[in-house]
Amino acid sequence: MDVFTALRATGDDFDRMVADLDHEQWSRPTPAPGWTVKHQVAHLTSVFGMAGTAAGDGDRFRAVLATLSDDFDANVAASMAPHLALDVPELVRRWQGTKAGAITALAAVPADTPVPWLVNPLPPAVLASAGMMELFGHGQDVADALGVTREWDDRIGFLVGFAVRTKDFGYLARGEQPPGEEFRFEITAPSGRRWDHGPEDAAQRVTGSAVDFCLLVTRRRHHADLDVRAEGETASRWLELAQCYRGPAGPGRRPASTVAAGR
Repeated sequence: MDVFTALRATGDDFDRMVADLDHEQWSRPTPAPGWTVKHQVAHLTSVFGMAGTAAGDGDRFRAVLATLSDDFDANVAASMAPHLALDVPELVRRWQGTKAGAITALAAVPADTPVPWLVNPLPPAVLASAGMMELFGHGQDVADALGVTREWDDRIGFLVGFAVRTKDFGYLARGEQPPGEEFRFEITAPSGRRWDHGPEDAAQRVTGSAVDFCLLVTRRRHHADLDVRAEGETASRWLELAQCYRGPAGPGRRPASTVAAGR
C-alpha cells in the first residue's frame, strides 16, 4: 500500500464515522475549544483544499499563501469560514469532493517534484502523510465527541514515519533549539510488526504502540495515558512536548487521572 492509497482509506473511514449523524451530533462540542463536529469537517475541507491547490496549481497556491497574515489562529478561522457557512449536506459533498481531488492531485505529482507548502516545499508523499496526520488528529476529536473507538491497521505507519521526520516541531513551536542528539524510535504496529527509526545504539529511545504514539504526536492524549515510553532525559522531555504539526502547541490534553479528579 502506498501513502495515497492509505490516505484514501483513512478518509473513507472518517466519512463512515460522520455519515449518519443527526443535527445534534453535528453540533456536538469536540475537545478542541469552541469547535463542534462541523468545525472539524470544515477545517479538514480547508486543509485538503489547500493541498489540492498546491499539488495542482502551484502559482495559485503561492498567491493564496501571500495573503495570509502572521496570526495562525486567524488564518485557520478564515480558511474554514466559507465551509462552515454551508448547511451540513452541502458541506459533506464539498468535503468529499475536495478530499478526492486533493488525493488525486497529489498522487499525480512525480515523486521527486516538491509541492509548495506553508513553510517549505514538500515531496507529494510527505504532504500526503501530513494529510494522514490531519485525518488522524481531527478524526480523533470527532471520535471523542461521538464516543466512537476507531480501529487502525498498518497504514498508520505512514503517520509514524511522518512524526519521526517532524520530531523537532515541538521544540520549534516553543522557540527552543532542538537537541542535536539522535533518537531511536521502536514503534509496534497494529499487526505486531515493529517499525524502527534512528540509530540502534542511540541513548535516547522512544518505544510503544503505533496508535498511542500517533495520539501523542497529534497531542490528542497525554503521554501518561499512553503505551509510549522514553529512555534518556532528552527523550523523556520530548514526550512532554511532542507534536508533528506546525503552529502553536496549545495546552494539550491533561492526564486522565487529573480530569477524573476535576483538577
